[in-house]
Amino acid sequence: MSVFVVLEGIDVSGKSTQARRLAERHGALFTFEPGDTALGADLRRWVLDASTPMEPETEALVMLADRAHHVRTVVEPALARGDSVVSDRFFASTLAYQGYGRGVDLGRLRAASEIAVGSCWPTRTVLIDVTLEVAAERRALDHRDRFEAQDPHFFDRVRAGYHELADLYGWVVVDGAGGVDEVTALVEDALDGLAW
Repeated sequence: MSVFVVLEGIDVSGKSTQARRLAERHGALFTFEPGDTALGADLRRWVLDASTPMEPETEALVMLADRAHHVRTVVEPALARGDSVVSDRFFASTLAYQGYGRGVDLGRLRAASEIAVGSCWPTRTVLIDVTLEVAAERRALDHRDRFEAQDPHFFDRVRAGYHELADLYGWVVVDGAGGVDEVTALVEDALDGLAW
């Protein structure tokens, strides 16, 4: 039996580290969005390039193109083989960043996300939550991509959006402010009972 677990959160919440750890501990495939395919890597470079002007709707559609390709070439084949999958980001990232953060219509984004995802929905999603103050302390000041260059109000909207989504979809929210091992224990508790 296989499971599909997704870790979500704002930038530098620690979700990438936790997703890698989780996949390694449970023998699952680790994957991420955007960019975990050859096509996706090209799309990722384009969408993260802060020097290239891009409208919010364009940004959303690029992310959705990456997701549709990622689902059909990475996630679904792995699950069909009986492998479990742990993903660093999935459909909620587009709703949080481009919807709540950028102001793209959420209804249209949800509909487009359903096209991109098809029937491939996570078994469980965990939101790793950190305050904007913790995120600011962790953020590398020497590397600013399109998202890291945003003002704090953007990330405040994204974080609030994630919390609304967590309530809507019934995710477990864990505090990501602690040490790596402490957060790992919280994530494992949130996934208790899954049949890896």
